[in-house]
Amino acid sequence: KILKAKIPSLNDEQKEVINAITKKKGYQASLIFGITGSGKTEVYMQLIEHSLKELKTQALILVPEINLTPQLENRFRTRFPNKKLVSLHSHLTDIERLDNWRKAKSGEASIIIGTRLAIFTPMPFIKIIIIDEEHDMSFKQNDGLRYHARDVAMVRAKNINIPIVLGSATPSLESWHNSKRIDNKYNFLKLSYRAVKNASLPQIKTVLVNDKTKNGISRVLVDAINDRLKRKEQSLIFINRRGFAPTLFCSSCTWTSECKRCSSKLVVHLKTNRLKCHHCGHDQNIINRCPNCDSMDLLPLGSGTQKVEDVLNKLFPEASILRVDRDTTRSKKSLTLLHDRMNNREIDILVGTQMLAKGHDFPFLTLVGVLDADNALYSPDYRAPEKLFSQLMQVSGRAGRSNIKGEVLIQTAFPHNPVFEGVKKQNYEIFAQTLLQEREQMGLAPFSFAAILRVESKQLKYGEQFVNDAAKHAESLSNKVVIYDPVRPSIERLKGYERFQLFIQANARKDLQNLLRRWVAYLRQYPLANRVKWSIDVDPIEF
Repeated sequence: KILKAKIPSLNDEQKEVINAITKKKGYQASLIFGITGSGKTEVYMQLIEHSLKELKTQALILVPEINLTPQLENRFRTRFPNKKLVSLHSHLTDIERLDNWRKAKSGEASIIIGTRLAIFTPMPFIKIIIIDEEHDMSFKQNDGLRYHARDVAMVRAKNINIPIVLGSATPSLESWHNSKRIDNKYNFLKLSYRAVKNASLPQIKTVLVNDKTKNGISRVLVDAINDRLKRKEQSLIFINRRGFAPTLFCSSCTWTSECKRCSSKLVVHLKTNRLKCHHCGHDQNIINRCPNCDSMDLLPLGSGTQKVEDVLNKLFPEASILRVDRDTTRSKKSLTLLHDRMNNREIDILVGTQMLAKGHDFPFLTLVGVLDADNALYSPDYRAPEKLFSQLMQVSGRAGRSNIKGEVLIQTAFPHNPVFEGVKKQNYEIFAQTLLQEREQMGLAPFSFAAILRVESKQLKYGEQFVNDAAKHAESLSNKVVIYDPVRPSIERLKGYERFQLFIQANARKDLQNLLRRWVAYLRQYPLANRVKWSIDVDPIEF
């Protein structure tokens, strides 16, 4: 039997946000800009409680990743013990998912929690849609049927005349821009302090990485972890790379382990003695001799979660250390057990990837250490600063969520980079405004509209000819759309296919759609269309 949870008292900001959303009937889009730990989930629950007062009503909550579902589901079940709740995500069996889908479709389920695909679930009595962590790139489907769950949800809410609520501590620049427009496209609402009494934002510092940093962990971070162990508090070490090391390296001839099917390195998984490609799934034994010079001086180069785990075990042999990444959380119960063990203080140090960066609430976790953040600084993707800032703010928000002060240490060789300076000040508003000014000057989203033609071919010549002819035809269709030269993406070959892409951009959505309509018709009839795989991604987020 599930006992109904005690409803926490709201602070003034939370009350204002709820009143602003509930006082208006029908469609409205609201963006809740709330710092990590500001009580956004409690606001969601009170909004849902308000919506479910009527008979036969439903609420949909979208979350970006599966690992957020168990904890959120448990909180909602405790809060609404008399309401039927179902979840929809890929960790369910086919039978479980079909059963939950039927309960949503029939109206039997009042609360539906799901990942991006759940936005297409038929719900006859839906009264509110909530999108948690709306900035997250996981809401975009990048293959097959390409869509952004947030944008689909907007259209669905408008068509059936119900409110939609977006929540994030680091909103996407598109949503931020929409909330600041003169026409008030989004209702802007703010939660500026933590909901738990006496809880405050963690102190964020950068730690300079230099030649004296051994095994990838600085002396400052080691001392900070030691301090937490003495105080019986928990630490999280964040590195967004699984495996032991990114590649195997020959110190004699500089050979590195490369995937034959992809333009990428084979990742070293030392615990299973395997080399794996994280793109195509290629898997082989670790080799003992260099295939290029026959040398035996092969070394794992760089760090991943497995290597960090090994280093921490040597530094802190008495500590209880747990690694959390895709390799260790294959079962449905893995994350539920993680939360139980963290809440029971059975774990001293967590090592993990972005699976741990958002949504989790560990009351005794007071230290976050970030390793290898510099890798994202010089990406060719113009969204890279936005993504890195969001990721760092999210993982920083795991520290000090109760009344114990938190601390975040970011290891970097570039402590004065604007991204790190913005994270230390914990002022997303200034950072977002700076990025928007840059985007406006460069004519990039959200001040323009774009699409990418992606082409894949087993033979290089067919892909190259297709994309070049496609570019020439696009140029003949409109003078209002900018057609950039075709290029190879950062991963030129993937799963045995040679890849090309073509970026197009327009100042008006109408101009872009008019071109795409005629362009797609041409590409479908093109003679080489049966020799290549091609797709068009509108509003792309990956480059």
